[in-house]
Amino acid sequence: MSPSNEEAEARLKARKPIPKPKPAYLPVAGSPLAVDQDLYRAIAQAPRILLEEFVLPIRSGRAWRAPAGSIVRISTPEGPQVGDLNLWNAHNPREHFWAARTKQLHASHVSTYDRLWSNLPYMRPMATIIGDSLSWYGVDETGGRVHDLLGTGCDGYISSVLTAGEVTDEDENEYGGKEDGRNYYDFHCRSNLTRAVLPFGLNESDVHDVINIFQVTGLDEHGRYFMNPCPAQKGDYIEFLAEQDLLMALSTCPGGDLSLWGFGAASEKEMIKCCRPLQVQIFRIGDQHLLQRGGWRPAVPAPYRGMHGMFVPEGEYQATK
Repeated sequence: MSPSNEEAEARLKARKPIPKPKPAYLPVAGSPLAVDQDLYRAIAQAPRILLEEFVLPIRSGRAWRAPAGSIVRISTPEGPQVGDLNLWNAHNPREHFWAARTKQLHASHVSTYDRLWSNLPYMRPMATIIGDSLSWYGVDETGGRVHDLLGTGCDGYISSVLTAGEVTDEDENEYGGKEDGRNYYDFHCRSNLTRAVLPFGLNESDVHDVINIFQVTGLDEHGRYFMNPCPAQKGDYIEFLAEQDLLMALSTCPGGDLSLWGFGAASEKEMIKCCRPLQVQIFRIGDQHLLQRGGWRPAVPAPYRGMHGMFVPEGEYQATK
């Protein structure tokens, strides 16, 4: 039962002032949270050898492998465009990016020298941001910040809930399949990522919460999620150092730069006006000994064994002792 208005006001008046909180997770010397900025700056500035590059068309997805110690650069070759990024261990897809823990360890929006962490029981860095041409953005007048971990990718499920599949019959061929007599749009970020990972033996259940790169978001005065237009210009970029062998997948969001975003068939047609491609480049560091000299090693899982206070007997004798 909720308190009455009078009781709520009384509680508010009686509440003691709350001092400015300190972050719950702060790096200490030697912690994996404390990046050696001199080393990572040298990595970012080192000569590079291009291993692979491609451009993702609008409203599409693609996956690729990035070996440990490589640099992945994602850029906006034609102007502002939001991208939804997933990461997995290239050898074990059960280990994947963990947006919630990354948000706790660093911030709700990440930038240079922040790391993208993996899920339990692995709990190790997957990639470290070594370059961000939008690091100047800071906090805008609405409280928005760039490179979002607050939200996740768009998907057909929530869209169908919010719009009840409101697509006219004339749009059937242009906007995906028809189910239960209604049409649904099939090129949301989750759909793009699902198609992207199929050639690598993964499926929709492997797609997880994303990092929304180049996307500005925040919480309003009521704690509600909002999205602002992407501030990227032609040639803006974000760069990652792969801390382990990675499989990465990216979607060029069908919302484009989010200047025209909305839900429903009319919005899906309108948003295509602000959709642009994204470019991906994977580099090997030209100085092959730089990482070794700097003491860099591929990330290792957290040392906790995950016993959780349990003992598993090996057989009848051990179980009855």
